[in-house]
Amino acid sequence: MNPPKKTNPDEALIGFVSISDRASDGTYADKGIPALRDWFTRALTSPWKNVTRLIPDERELIEKTLIELVDQLGCDLVVTTGGTGPAQRDVTPEATLAVGTKEMPGFGEQMRQVSLHFVPTAILSRQVAVIREAGEHAALIMNLPGQPNAIRETLEGLKDAEGKPLVAGIFAAVPYCIDLIKGPYIETDETVCKAWRPKAAIRQK
Repeated sequence: MNPPKKTNPDEALIGFVSISDRASDGTYADKGIPALRDWFTRALTSPWKNVTRLIPDERELIEKTLIELVDQLGCDLVVTTGGTGPAQRDVTPEATLAVGTKEMPGFGEQMRQVSLHFVPTAILSRQVAVIREAGEHAALIMNLPGQPNAIRETLEGLKDAEGKPLVAGIFAAVPYCIDLIKGPYIETDETVCKAWRPKAAIRQK
């Protein structure tokens, strides 16, 4: 499957990968990719396109899919959902680390901090994030939880009744991370998630 063609250099190509044995074999409908697409549609104000994959919890296949999305299709960001718990079939973090060239531990640490505000079992989550470098191209790969509510919470963080941030979500740091690996300039709707950049890195409109 060919990826959508970029129409300008600042159009981000984002890969959504849902990892689930039962969703991939049709036992039940996948909820991961629709949740990701819905959140990114609300959050991003700069141009972007997505390519999706729904695959089972097979480490070799997960590694192959991540490599395909970055090396062959040119994704700037790849977001996975599912397969990050302690069960025997949960191998997404191992596959992600295997294809990464730089580990980015802060993303996983912050996801668990957000989730711990809701459930004590958040400490069982093993999400990781890495940079994969493929020649001149590089991409950020992040593991997210499998449940739609948890996906939203970890991406945008927690807010009080007036909408003020209480705990930062991980996506606030993603656009600047993409800047640093020479990817497209990603902008967000601040009512959903405010992207943080140093003043010198903010593009003047």
